Amino acid sequence: MTRVLHTGDTHIGYQQYNSPERRRDFLEGFRNVVDDAVEDDVDAVIHAGDLFHDRRPSLVDLQGTVDVLRTLADADIPFLAVVGNHESKRDAQWLDLFADLGLATRLGADPVVVDDVAVYGLDFVPRSRRDDLEYVFEPVPDAADHATLVSHGLFEPFAHADWDTETVLAESPVDFDAVLLGDNHDPGTAEVLDTWVTYCGSTERASASEREDRGYNLVDFADDGVGISRRGLDSTREFVFVDVELAADEGVDRVRERVRQHDLADAVVIVTVDGEGRPIAPAAIEELAIDRGALVARVNDRRDLPDEDDDVSVSFADPDDAVRERVRELGLSEAALEIDETVRSGDLADANVRESVERRVRDLLEDGESAFEPAPEREPGDEDVTTVADQLAAESDSATDAAADGDGAADPDTTASAADANTDTDVATDADTGAADDAGDEPADADTASLGDFA
Repeated sequence: MTRVLHTGDTHIGYQQYNSPERRRDFLEGFRNVVDDAVEDDVDAVIHAGDLFHDRRPSLVDLQGTVDVLRTLADADIPFLAVVGNHESKRDAQWLDLFADLGLATRLGADPVVVDDVAVYGLDFVPRSRRDDLEYVFEPVPDAADHATLVSHGLFEPFAHADWDTETVLAESPVDFDAVLLGDNHDPGTAEVLDTWVTYCGSTERASASEREDRGYNLVDFADDGVGISRRGLDSTREFVFVDVELAADEGVDRVRERVRQHDLADAVVIVTVDGEGRPIAPAAIEELAIDRGALVARVNDRRDLPDEDDDVSVSFADPDDAVRERVRELGLSEAALEIDETVRSGDLADANVRESVERRVRDLLEDGESAFEPAPEREPGDEDVTTVADQLAAESDSATDAAADGDGAADPDTTASAADANTDTDVATDADTGAADDAGDEPADADTASLGDFA
């Protein structure tokens, strides 16, 4: 029997909630997995992508990762991995550097044989390039009795799926016994075309929505088939989830009471408020949690509260009109429009603005420089030239008209588009807002459209 440890989505370097301690937690999560692998004397550690949180890990993160990988090398346990969407670069990958150091093997179309298992790899491929992707793998060596594919993406039949697993299995010349996946931070196992398909989940909570315990998979390849079991990580940072349903006559005192019922020492505290109660000041609750020893505290008030005084009506000039006029004069590019929207978005936490803008700029550069070309010059009387300012105005007018004409019923086409958009969200998406991460957050359409590029 051959036993491998299947892990992924370690996201080393992620300074969640802008906390240096949380950044160290993600590296320690990877270290704990490797320590388990050495203690259990597994035959290989297989990493299914997103070893790092982004394409430019710090020197400290790189040094820490090398130190952990040396632990595996000293134990003669191979580290086999693919490249995920968060860390994917246009040219050489960090995984290639670790391979040059003799600390890792990058999986691809040519199999790596571990005992009697042939292990293949498929790096993350953006959806826009999958239609032309050919699933060509070299034959299984005679020395191997089993074959497994390791990949990173949102595969069916799991949540947020945008990759057809049946297509991969049907078009591949190799008959895989199992497909070991990363990208979806929630663990899960399913059977597709007589093949076991499994997600190992993340090793640290990259989002407040990830309430279940973190862990990894142990995969056994035996004569009688494939066995997949899950093992939890007990040493991850504790998250304390305080859910409060406020009655109509309840307010901040009730929330404080609920928070005081928990041991918050060194924990990340997520307070979620629902119900019909009075408005609360999130800062007061967060301060209470910190005073009681919490490392980080966040309050999510999900209620759509009315204004405190509906009788007062104050009208101001629309500042967006002034912005549009200035943008018209500047002739900014499409890239400038997207960056402006990111910076001014009310749905994005302040602590994440810089990272989000940096990532979006890199994504635009990956797609080429056309988005950075200035808008065409336009005189006030021109009607056949559209500037960024006009796009802003059109979007605003469209939203206003829709609100004025609508009667509260959802338009079918609009609803379908929203559903489509939601599937683009990365399950590992923004941790501070509690969105699903990484599931499907395509950081960039890197120039890697074929298996050859990933080999």
